[in-house]
Parts: sequence; structure tokens; C-alpha cells
Amino acid sequence: MRTWLRQHRGALARALRKLAAQRAATLLNALVIGVALSLPAGGYALLANLQGVAQRFTFEPQLSVFLKPEAKRAELEARLRADRRVAALRFVPRDEALAELRVAEGLAEVVAALERNPLPDTFVVRAAGGSAQALEELARALQALPGVANVQVDSAWAERLAALARIGRLALAALAVLLATGLVAVTFNTIRLQILTQREEIEVSRLLGATDAFVRRPFFYQGVLQGLAGGLLALVILGAGLWVLNLGVRDLARAYGSSFELAFLPARDALAVAVFAAGLGWLGALLSVSRYLR
Repeated sequence: MRTWLRQHRGALARALRKLAAQRAATLLNALVIGVALSLPAGGYALLANLQGVAQRFTFEPQLSVFLKPEAKRAELEARLRADRRVAALRFVPRDEALAELRVAEGLAEVVAALERNPLPDTFVVRAAGGSAQALEELARALQALPGVANVQVDSAWAERLAALARIGRLALAALAVLLATGLVAVTFNTIRLQILTQREEIEVSRLLGATDAFVRRPFFYQGVLQGLAGGLLALVILGAGLWVLNLGVRDLARAYGSSFELAFLPARDALAVAVFAAGLGWLGALLSVSRYLR
């Protein structure tokens, strides 16, 4: 066990010396990896922030039924409760709706400037069927009832937002796969050049009895370290990019009376980016070493 650990420490030290001896090339390779990984990582961070905003709103299939001033509430409520497509029903008086707006963030001054209450009485209807078609059919049926001014499907926009987020995640996954392939190729070519440079040294080592594992180990560490450096650089680029974006996002949020800002990746996701980059470096080194040391 001690011999095995000593061999790995020696391989790691040799890899570090190689990277230090070629600082310019190492920095450029890490920069290429960092810039490439920062694109999907940044997209993932933006989607995570978008999903956090969307989760603040309900996705239950609900409809808001706005009543006309002359509507007969009791008669309309009885008809709604008798409809089997209605799973639950809640009446929101216009005064209660205005009170909710007064405490809403960013709307207190607007409500205070109103001379009268412009809001109608409302029934909040939870549909028994959650499909989009069922909601549309129920909305059309409720719109035709006497005393109903308008019917609004409250969660439709949130569902569209969630669908767009799913499409964005698929696009990011495809981009990540494409860039990962390119980064493996970068590491592959770097390790290939190192092998060609050390060809005579490797041949002498084999003549002295060095095993394939002994020869390959420093190249594996070199690929992992190069990938890890690129992953850490990608996190730095992502943090700087979010900081710049937040300069504008904070101003926009304050205009709406909100304190929203784009958050950095959670520690677990940031660690996953670094580990993923190191894994790509290891894979590129493995493919290169396996091909050119045969």
C-alpha cells in the first residue's frame, strides 16, 4: 500500500513539474476549458434562477372568474358548485382582493393612489381535470354564464414558463455534450504532444522494467489537473459574469420594488462542475495514452 501511494505521489509531482515548466501552454489550455465550460454552467445558473422564480407561483389548474357588478353571487355560486368539472371553489370579495394588493411588494403606492376599488368580486375555481384542453373547455363554459365578466386561466403562463425551462435544459445538455467532446479533444492533443516529446524517456523507462501503469500515471494526473484548472477557471468566469449581470438586474428589480438578483451555483453544483472538468481531462488523457503508448 505504501509503495502504491509513493508511486502516485511521484506521478503527481512529475505532472505538476511538467505543468509548471509549460506555464503558458497550461494557462491557455485551462482558459480554453474554462471559457467552454462557463457557457453551459452559466446557462444552468440562469435556468436555476428562473426555476426559483417560477416555483413561487402555483401550477395548480385554477381559473379566476371575475363577476359583473350586477351579478347574483348566490345563484352563480350554486351553479358552479353543481358543475362536476369544478373540484373546489373560493369566493374572493373585491375588498379582500384590494387588501391583498396593498401588502403586495411594489404595489402599495399604486393602490393608495386609487380613488375607488376597481377590482371585481371573484370566484377562484380549481378544475377537476388538469389538462390544458379541459381547462379551456371549462373556461369557455364559465365565460358563458350570466353575470360573468371574464375568465382567466391563472396557471397557464407558469406552465408555459416551465415548458420553456425544460426546452432550455435540453438545449444546455446538448451544448454541454458538444463542448465536452471538444474539451476531451483538447486534452487528447495536449497529452499526445507530451508523449511524443517524452518518447525516448518512455522507451528507456520500459527497457529498465517500467510497467505501463507506471508510464501512464503521470499523464493521467496531468490531464486531471489540467481539467480541474479549467473547471475552477470556469467558476471564476461564471461568478464574474453573474456579478456584471446583477448590476443591471438589481436596478430592474428595484424598479419593481423587489430585491431579486441572480444567485451563484450552489456549492454542490459548483463542485460538480470542477469534478466534471477533471473527469473530462482524465478521459482525454486516457484516450491519448491508450492510443500512443501501444
